[in-house]
Amino acid sequence: MHPDLEKLIALQRAESALRLAEAELQRIPSRINELEASLAAERQRLDQARGSLDESHKARRRYEAELQDLEGKRSKYKGQLMEVKTNKEYTAMLHEIEGVEREIRAREDLVLAEMEKAEGLEGTVRREEQVFKAEEERHREERKRLGEEEQKLRAQAEVHRKERETVAAGIPADLLARFQRVAKLRGVAMAEVKDGVCQVCHLKLQPQMFVELKRNDEITECPACQRILYYEPPVPVTVVTP
Repeated sequence: MHPDLEKLIALQRAESALRLAEAELQRIPSRINELEASLAAERQRLDQARGSLDESHKARRRYEAELQDLEGKRSKYKGQLMEVKTNKEYTAMLHEIEGVEREIRAREDLVLAEMEKAEGLEGTVRREEQVFKAEEERHREERKRLGEEEQKLRAQAEVHRKERETVAAGIPADLLARFQRVAKLRGVAMAEVKDGVCQVCHLKLQPQMFVELKRNDEITECPACQRILYYEPPVPVTVVTP
């Protein structure tokens, strides 16, 4: 194989590996944001459940206070009932007492309803607390894993960056400039050829061109995409004879 072609292939591999590591590094902040958003959503659901339970407790206390006032009013009316002088006043007082008793029964129903509601909400809060605890643990483990992955990717990127620099230093300046120009224009400067086809732009090469390319003894561009072509001979298959 042409020594410069071999270096270009090594340079492309280092460049591709570096880009892959950098792309994975760029994804980590968004993955962390997704993780934070998931935990925040679970926290919000737990806060909402706790808030609903707190509102139910407040409503129950309010109805119980109103109930206490109404019972005091009923006791007062019953005390006044013994002091009235006429049947008309007596009947009017009975109506007042009946009205207060209706309000008492209504408040008792509301207190009971809030007690039942709170019981259901307490179960919801317990479930949400369990879910949040599990999500919190997952969040902690995932953040740790992402931190370790980030360190690993940064180390890999540095290795590939140094490898790229080392390989690039051994390539003639004009050929390196050509590689960089094609890479900037096409994204990838090198293209493997298999079965006479450029594996990037899928151009089928002329048979004679493919025959010459398979020797890998010169720098050849793809007629369609201008990438530098190379050929990887198939790995020999060893047949074991029984």
